[in-house]
Amino acid sequence: MVERVTNAQAPSNWNLPNVLTSLRILFIPVFAWLVLSQRWWWAFGLFVALMITDKLDGDIARARGLVTDFGKIADPIADKALMITALVTLNIASTLPVWVTVVIVIRELGITVWRFAMLRRGQVVPASKGGKLKTALQTLAVGLYLCPLPGWMDTPTYVVMLVAAAVTVVTGVQYLIDARKVNQ
Repeated sequence: MVERVTNAQAPSNWNLPNVLTSLRILFIPVFAWLVLSQRWWWAFGLFVALMITDKLDGDIARARGLVTDFGKIADPIADKALMITALVTLNIASTLPVWVTVVIVIRELGITVWRFAMLRRGQVVPASKGGKLKTALQTLAVGLYLCPLPGWMDTPTYVVMLVAAAVTVVTGVQYLIDARKVNQ
């Protein structure tokens, strides 16, 4: 679904949801350092905290009417930056196959560029239910890779990541199909 942007009275960009989004962006390098130095529990804890701020900022913004243009742009950038950082650092510091990262990154960046193009046309593309499922699966998969789990969990962890990658591709294609239907 594609929404038209309106210029109604907009809330200030200086609000709690935008501060949470900004903090998420600022802590990504710390997260990367923790993963690369294989401080797995600390990396996992910070990842969980950053993902909680992702949920909180959106919930607070919608509940309190604090949705801003900055938030609409910065929140997805923060999400993509965190997930891409997680995947790339896991390629370097763990057993995550590079091809998984390549597939997910191409989809994520491709849809982000497409969303910005739609935004320039005055259309905001909100996250779909499939997109939310994709985020949940990616989060679970990355969380499993970050946890120092026993060896017997390697296969289930990999399977969760494969499912996350598949849903990532399918939802990316679905966004484009839905947009095409709306614009016809």
